[in-house]
Amino acid sequence: MDLIRHLECFAAVAEESHFGRAAERLGMAQPPLSQRVQRLERELGVRLFERTSRQVTITKAGTLLLAEARELLARSEALMATARRIRDGESGLLRAALPPDIAGETVTAILAEFQERHPGVELELGELTTSQQLAQFASHDLDAGLLHHPCDVSGLELGPVLRREVGVLLARDAPEAALDTVPLAALTPYDLILFHRAAAPALHDDVLTTCARDGYTPAAVRHGQGASFIRGLILSANAVALSPRDAHPEHTADRDPDLVWRPLTGAPLSWRLSAAWPRGRSDTAVRAFAEAATRALRETSDVSSEPPPHPLRLRPASEYWL
Repeated sequence: MDLIRHLECFAAVAEESHFGRAAERLGMAQPPLSQRVQRLERELGVRLFERTSRQVTITKAGTLLLAEARELLARSEALMATARRIRDGESGLLRAALPPDIAGETVTAILAEFQERHPGVELELGELTTSQQLAQFASHDLDAGLLHHPCDVSGLELGPVLRREVGVLLARDAPEAALDTVPLAALTPYDLILFHRAAAPALHDDVLTTCARDGYTPAAVRHGQGASFIRGLILSANAVALSPRDAHPEHTADRDPDLVWRPLTGAPLSWRLSAAWPRGRSDTAVRAFAEAATRALRETSDVSSEPPPHPLRLRPASEYWL
């Protein structure tokens, strides 16, 4: 039995005191309305109305049950309204993540746009590496994210792929700091500071492969991602770091008297990233997050949709898509 529909019929007859008017109000014929009320009476085991050929009068039992019926109808409508808001992306919780190298201005822009467009949705935004995001997508603990490519994107849908030019962060008194652009081969005397391989294995390997191809094979690769830690290594350990211009170390470099960021000659390195979400699980909130992340990157970072100036080294399609 459709209890809610039967209660709607009961309440309408009680309020109209007339089956014909109640049927007209509900947009249905009178016989099925009478049948629904009779079936409800059988289910409840009480008589709700006294019927004569001239009038319909609610019984004492009907009066006692009417208040609870109205309360159930109100709760049902509230439930449906909440479901509609969740379905339309106007309410609920969205679990999203960004990689650690995203600039603070970009994070601020994403949050501001999303909260402006969907104030009823709670955005639970975390900082996760590409590997951590992929693991949480697989365990259904993440709704949307921002991934570094190449990576295994099977089972995911992607937003536009954007490219961030990567340069070198080095000590301001290093000889290479006087150059407008720095060849990778010129970094041979320095150790390399790079994110942990576990964070994005394919990207990590791509960076080292490109460095070697362009004449730079560092004697040691030191792992680090925090701005203060990287700064300390550069100034004290004869090391350089590779990262996008808009990332935190480069963004503060102009104000740092000891560090400087320089483009690499020929732009041999770029980091590609895109919004991502599980295939078939897109809704209004997920799409809004993907659009906000893409727009924020375009407006606050040095990103481009243009292809890189050098050809990508293709990988097996079964392993990586990009």
